[in-house]
Amino acid sequence: MSTIAPSRTTPDLHVSDEELRRLYRMMVQIRRFEERTEEQYTRDRIGGYCHLNIGEEATVAGTVGSLTPDDYLFGGYRDHGLSLGVGGSPRAIMAELFGKETGQAHGRGGSMHLLDVERHFLGGWGIVGAQIPLAVGAAFALDYEGRPGAVMCLFGDAAINIGAFHEGLNLAAIWNLPCVFVITNNLYGMGTSVEMASAEPDLWKRGQAYRMPSERVDGQDVLAVREATQRLLRLAREERQPALLECLTYRYRGHSVADPGKSYRPQEEIERWRARDPIVLFEQTLRTRGILDDAAVEAVRAEVEAEVQDAIDFALASPDPDPKDLYLHIYDAKGASDFDRMGEGAPFGELSIRGTDWASGDA
Repeated sequence: MSTIAPSRTTPDLHVSDEELRRLYRMMVQIRRFEERTEEQYTRDRIGGYCHLNIGEEATVAGTVGSLTPDDYLFGGYRDHGLSLGVGGSPRAIMAELFGKETGQAHGRGGSMHLLDVERHFLGGWGIVGAQIPLAVGAAFALDYEGRPGAVMCLFGDAAINIGAFHEGLNLAAIWNLPCVFVITNNLYGMGTSVEMASAEPDLWKRGQAYRMPSERVDGQDVLAVREATQRLLRLAREERQPALLECLTYRYRGHSVADPGKSYRPQEEIERWRARDPIVLFEQTLRTRGILDDAAVEAVRAEVEAEVQDAIDFALASPDPDPKDLYLHIYDAKGASDFDRMGEGAPFGELSIRGTDWASGDA
């Protein structure tokens, strides 16, 4: 099975106390938001699939927390923490999970398809690796239009074995596009270990084939992740140099809320990674530096708890989407509204449009 993330000393980055507190609060916020999300899911208030970032907070905060307003972000379906990381409204995110009109996508996206265009978060994508070519396209747009900033694309370890990974990284390399690709390697694609799915388990080495800067970092160390991310983002912004970063991390829950995550992971492995809880490790660092004490920790936890409870209350009180708006926010609203599922006289389960029976071939 996969080994634990390599130990390394957090670099002395001369990070301001304010920035350190911001990162700590972000990690606590993501953890508590996800814990309460899991609770709401088990109470049947959230439908569909639901994937949590619990255990991966340092990877999320260190990468997404390094973006500037000029940058763009693409992610996969484990996207709650990503949206929170760019400053998304906990209310709008929770409402989207509840399928409410006040959600980020007006209740149409749900857990796997969060979206915050205002903050340049261009979506959580449900198809494994689908975000990679989209991110490359956004990076091309930045370069073509001569705009500042870079694109960050996060995806899991399972995404590296689909064709779009090769196509995306190859194109980014030959066209010198400002994109930083981040592998959130939590060691398993659903229940399949990296070793069973990849001939080369050191996933960062894949980037060398495209002659781009490639490295691995301890994904439980938020400052190590931040240092590597900021360095690679700087290359992307200033030199139009794409890069690949592998963050070794671990999810403390199963693949989704419906997965206990125990049948395919040794208990000893789970315990080893839980001993390296990213929030506990960072909190210890900040206490040692005199930046946090018991009162400060409790204040952050209380503030976050109130914020998340407010988001839940807001979602519960929010209206469901109006059925009459079914055809809004789609490519061709007029064409879609012409479709009459189960129209009068139409065969069961078939479509008719303007009186034409498509199933019969009389189109």
